[in-house]
Formats: sequence, structure tokens, C-alpha cells
Amino acid sequence: MLSRIKDIATKLAPRLVEIRRHLHSHPELSGQEYQTAAFVAGVLSSSGLHVQEGVGKTGVIGEVQGTNNDHRLLAIRTDMDALPIQERTDLEYASRTDGVMHACGHDVHTTVGLGTAMVLSQIADELGGKVRFLFQAAEEIAQGAHWMVQDQAMENVSAILGVHVFPSIPAGSIGIRYGALTAAADDLEITIIGESGHGARPHEAIDAIWIASQVISALQQAISRTQNPLRPVVLSIGKIQGGRAPNVIADQVQLWGTVRSLHPETRACLPHWIENIVANVCHAYGAKYQVNYRQGVPSVQNDYSLTQLLQSAAEEAWSSDRVQVLPEPSLGAEDFSVYLDHAPGSMFRLGVGYKDRMINHPLHHPEFEVDESAILTGVVTMAYAAYKYWL
Repeated sequence: MLSRIKDIATKLAPRLVEIRRHLHSHPELSGQEYQTAAFVAGVLSSSGLHVQEGVGKTGVIGEVQGTNNDHRLLAIRTDMDALPIQERTDLEYASRTDGVMHACGHDVHTTVGLGTAMVLSQIADELGGKVRFLFQAAEEIAQGAHWMVQDQAMENVSAILGVHVFPSIPAGSIGIRYGALTAAADDLEITIIGESGHGARPHEAIDAIWIASQVISALQQAISRTQNPLRPVVLSIGKIQGGRAPNVIADQVQLWGTVRSLHPETRACLPHWIENIVANVCHAYGAKYQVNYRQGVPSVQNDYSLTQLLQSAAEEAWSSDRVQVLPEPSLGAEDFSVYLDHAPGSMFRLGVGYKDRMINHPLHHPEFEVDESAILTGVVTMAYAAYKYWL
């Protein structure tokens, strides 16, 4: 069966490159993937899949029904949205949409999903059960998976697999991670409320800008002294807004940031820990405060047996020297984790780096590129893992 899957995928490879380049040229932002969804639905329909559109707003579902009677339903999820980044590559198929770019590889993910669907549709008579493909919108704003779940995309699903490109390893390689793959990502908003005054007489005011700077420093210092270094926490303030004029003491400052963590126990303590630090700093200098801590997506925790399935499929397909067991998780986030509240799952890393380049730009970079030979690697790995799921 592996040789059959490889033969089908190899014949499809030129078409898959065309698909990926079309998607790359026509990126759409989160929640606006209308043309992408229509294109995906067309490819799935032409391959004989049963297709549902408008799932999870602009998401698409396609299903392949195996001929055997195993009741277990396997889902395969890929995401479709792009980023608000101005592309700076010189590719012939660079983005045609000003200020929007597939800089996180979702064009590759969608192509791998479509390629896997095309392969499995040709071996449906050999599949042990049903495969449901989830083409998800809005991963970049961490909403799409919630939308899909709300529209019953995970109904009756027994297990789910996913893929994400990884420029740090070369094309032709697969990265496997047992346990935590990505971090939980939460949103933080802090408002410091002081009292305005003349810039020449700061002692008559309560300087919200200066106090905000103390809050930022206190939070960063406290991480290294009060958080377990073996259970990492990253808190980054990415936006600050406050003040009206150079000679007026600001009476209010707003801070926005992101909080990343790997362990659920640590994550549960963070809202109180952050508010306590903010309260102590503000109390010391006479300011008031507001803290709004919003939980985002949890950490992706790869299921052990499904990760073994992916590893064995990749090693059989490509040999063990092309499969890396990744020693560390990423503190990036992935809303694939939302599906794991409904079924066990595992996501693998697809190497897309160029072997002959000194620099492979990271994800979310305006010059990010992928070695397209990775598409075949991803399709064969995913399709063979799906086939093996019922064995």
C-alpha cells in the first residue's frame, strides 16, 4: 500500500505545486477565505468527496468513506488563512494582494490536505473507515477551530491529525514531537490609571507612563524569580498607548500583551499572579489599575499513540534518518489544540527548509519561502498514516 500511495502522490505532485502556487498568489485574511474555500471545495468535489461548505463560517469539510465497517472516524485538519504582511519575495507566484501574504505556510497546509484527500479518494476501497478533512479558517486569530467545533465538525470524530510547516528542518524531513508541541496563548490587557499634571511638576501628579514602565519591569523580573524555570512562561507586551502631549503627565496608559505557557497548572495560576504584581506596583505609587486576562487557546498536547502512528508512517515512507524527534516544544500557539478537547490528536512538523541556503527565513517573515518538494513528503506521510490508523 505504501508504494501505491507514493505512486499516486508522485503523479499528483505537479498538480499539487500548481495548487500551492495558486493559493500563495491569492491569500485571504482570517475569516475572509471566501475564494480559497470555493477553490478547495471545487478540488474536493472533482476528486469525488462529499463536500460541505460554510462550516465554521468560511471553512470546508470533505469526506472519504472507506469500504470497511470500522466505526472510528479519523479527521485531518489543515488551515487556510494568510497574514497581514507585505510579501518581499521575488517569486513569480508572489502574493497579488497588497499587504497580505501566506507567511505561515497555510497554503502548503491546504495543499497537503487536498493532496491527501486526492490520494485517499483513490484508495477508498482499502480504507478501514471514514476520513473527514477539515479545511479551517481563521487560525491566525485563534477563532477558526472554535467555529468549526460549534458547527459540529468534530461530531463522532475518534482521532485527529494535523501538520505545520517548519523551516528549521530541511524539506524531505519530518519532525515528530511527543507531548507538548506548542504553548497555551492568552491575551493580556492592563490599564494604569494615574492623575494628570504639568510635566514640570511630576510630584503633583501620578505618572501613569512611569508606573506602566515599572509594571513591565516587575513582571519580567518576577518571571525569572518566582516561576519554575522548568515550566517556562513568556510574557511579552507588544503595544503601549498613553499620553496626550509632551509636557502633560499622562493619567492613563494601556498595555496589551501575550502570555505563553506549556503546563496547565502554571497557566491556571497566571491571572492571579499577574494581577498581584500589577496591584503591588500601582499601590506603591498611588495609581489604580485594571487587568483583563483572556484565555486564548490551550497547549497542543500530542497523543502518544497517534504520535507513534505518525512516526512509524514517516519512517516507513522515508527512512528513520529523515524523521526527527523534536526535543523541545514551541512557545508559538496553534488552535489545533481546541480539537483535542473533543478527540485525541497529533500534529507533525513538515520540513520546508532549503538544504542549500544559508538562511531559511522564519515563519511570519516577509521573505519566507518553502521548498515545494516538501509537499510530496507531507502528502505521503499523512495519507499513509491515515491508512495505517485502522490496521
